[in-house]
Amino acid sequence: MGSAWAAGSEGVAEHTSFFASPETWVAVGFILFVAVLGKALWTRIAALLDKRSADIARALGDAEKLRADALRAKADAQRTLDEATAEAEAIVAQAREEVQRMQQHAAQHLETAIALREQQAVDRIAQSEAAAAKHVRDAAIDLALTATRSLLREQVGAGSAEKLVNDAIAELPRRLH
Repeated sequence: MGSAWAAGSEGVAEHTSFFASPETWVAVGFILFVAVLGKALWTRIAALLDKRSADIARALGDAEKLRADALRAKADAQRTLDEATAEAEAIVAQAREEVQRMQQHAAQHLETAIALREQQAVDRIAQSEAAAAKHVRDAAIDLALTATRSLLREQVGAGSAEKLVNDAIAELPRRLH
């Protein structure tokens, strides 16, 4: 090949056929090499891209499942929160009713206690009045007895006792009939 090249470079114009030219075979070899290597490279690149696409699709599917699970968990949490809120409101309402009942019971108990103490005070006042009246009566009786004794001593000591006895005896038949 070196001689042909040397001969061609000297300006000799030889006409060679298309298939006899080394440039053609180099170009055909290069095209075949690129086609075979390109096909293998294209197959590997396509496989890598398909694998990557499958990984992305799997990741998207997992993400969608996680999203659905999160939404379910959120709905469950919201439902639990709503139930807890309703239960808390029911407890508060029940507590308010209980407080109201306790207030009414306390008010009734207070009214009863006040009425009882008022009655006790009235009873004590009545007892005190009765005791004072009895004391005044007893004092009046004692004073009357003392005065009567003193009066009787004065009159009996002066001889009027015989006259009273005689008058009482004289009046006896008239009172009996």
